[in-house]
Amino acid sequence: MIFRRFVFTLTLCCWSLLGFSQQTSNKPDRVQWFQNLGFGMFVHWNVDVSLGAVISHSLAGASDEYVDKYIRELPGFFNPKKFDPDEWATMARLAGMKYVVFTTKHHSGFCMFDTKSTTFNVMNTPFKRDVTKEIIQAFRKQGIAIGLYFSPEDFLFFHKNNIPLGRLQDKRQFPVNNPELMAYDKQQIKELLTNYGKIDIMFFDGPGDGLREYAWSLQPDLVITRDAMNTPEQNIPDKASPRPWEACYTMGTDWQYKPTNDPHKSGTEIINMLIEIRAKGGNFLLNVGPKPNGEIQIEQESLLREIALWNFANSESIYAVKPLPVIRDKDVWFTQSNDEKTIYAFVTKKRDDDWKYGQRREFLFPLIEGTAQTKVSVLGYKSELVEYVNNFDASIRSSATPLGLAVSAVNGQRFYTNRQWPNTVVLKIEHAKFKAPEEAKTSKSNIDGAN
Repeated sequence: MIFRRFVFTLTLCCWSLLGFSQQTSNKPDRVQWFQNLGFGMFVHWNVDVSLGAVISHSLAGASDEYVDKYIRELPGFFNPKKFDPDEWATMARLAGMKYVVFTTKHHSGFCMFDTKSTTFNVMNTPFKRDVTKEIIQAFRKQGIAIGLYFSPEDFLFFHKNNIPLGRLQDKRQFPVNNPELMAYDKQQIKELLTNYGKIDIMFFDGPGDGLREYAWSLQPDLVITRDAMNTPEQNIPDKASPRPWEACYTMGTDWQYKPTNDPHKSGTEIINMLIEIRAKGGNFLLNVGPKPNGEIQIEQESLLREIALWNFANSESIYAVKPLPVIRDKDVWFTQSNDEKTIYAFVTKKRDDDWKYGQRREFLFPLIEGTAQTKVSVLGYKSELVEYVNNFDASIRSSATPLGLAVSAVNGQRFYTNRQWPNTVVLKIEHAKFKAPEEAKTSKSNIDGAN
């Protein structure tokens, strides 16, 4: 062991003398690329999907009998006869998702890929197919960037080595403190980053010291999200956060398929979350939990299709954008294009009767300064007519005023037969600029607190 450490230290010194340096962070241009993606699909799918249990975590603190039964019996139930990754990828592309992150190994230690490191993997199930390979191929065909989720903590490894099954509770659970675990993880990471072509994104859900650097040594252009940037779960920061960051959310209450007791969010809630996250400068990683047979459950497919319909009209407001210094004015959120030539105003609806179909609404944007060249349009709507209504003026009017940009627009988007589309309408504002709010001036007498 002492000799190995000496050789390792000597190698680092040689690299330093020769001008080589170890990569310790994401490349800035790749971070910019990642930020422009905006919206991605998270996929949680593992060997315990047949039970509809919380993914992996039922092992934490479990009895030896439960753990042994989990390891011994559950692989025999994994046989998703309706698995169609092309359908997943098509749905993701339609919904406007630009990248995917798939759980190649969750905390249980079960590998959803062909690995030589353990027999506890998908090839030793009745299915006997490398689902990771098929998912990567399917999403690549749709032009979607490839991301891999990987847990450095491995409950199977812990179980075999008499380490408590839990997370971040014992120093032996950290690869940096456990040479055997580090070597085991590195073997699997090497397989993932050499057997499947170029991987764009890596999501280390656990302590990644030593693993991040190893992953970058294999693929320097890799963007590591969790463990190298802020990735809040089920939470959006109160205000714009320093970029880059990524919010991870479920559609229901759990990450993996949960057949009962799992109320889902509405499509409007999810769309408004996407808007808020982008207005605050983050990426949105939205999870799906496929069923044991490989299908995306109908509740989640339906939500993806509602998101797809909204994104079909409004996608340009979501990608390659950045926050304005002021991200919100009451019920209106803002983004701006990276070149700062366009501002997008997202008019959200709190009630069903907010800005109904065929209704004109007046806006005043105090923080937007217009000119004679300012042009305002409604994304996805030409503002020429309202269907079946004769002699109706649906045009957009805008004018620059001392109080800000005044806009008058009609909501003429007819996406549903009953004309009750509940989702946000987006105004595209060109040839205008953001005007910083003036600071309130305080007189000396006020500062002194005069009576």
